[in-house]
Amino acid sequence: MFCEEYYVLGFRSILEVRMRFSLSIIFVLAFSLTPAGATTISAAEAKNHVGENATVCGNVAGERTATSSKGEPTFINLDAAYPNQVFTILVWGEDRQRVGALPREGSRVCAAGVIQNYRGVPEIVVRSSGQLSH
Repeated sequence: MFCEEYYVLGFRSILEVRMRFSLSIIFVLAFSLTPAGATTISAAEAKNHVGENATVCGNVAGERTATSSKGEPTFINLDAAYPNQVFTILVWGEDRQRVGALPREGSRVCAAGVIQNYRGVPEIVVRSSGQLSH
């Protein structure tokens, strides 16, 4: 009888250890896939989060590459077209190849990075494809 009880208790302990270990791994993976401190916010909310690391999502209202400007910046304006844009995603010419395909007008896009303020409009500078999802 003693051996049977020990076997059952031992088996239960092994299952508990495995379950706790599995839950720990899931917990660690879930939080490691999310950038530390990064939150997802709308384009309209971005103005309240300047200086923070966040993911900003919105609808592309317009896109323009200033080919005659220094650095050939591409401006992707969210939720309203220039000059009434709510939020801007900025891609410099030197980063275009690393960023890859840009979102099309009318599509939904998210940009991750530190929110900056440029002349009263919040923006994120995107330098690689990992910062952009569309």
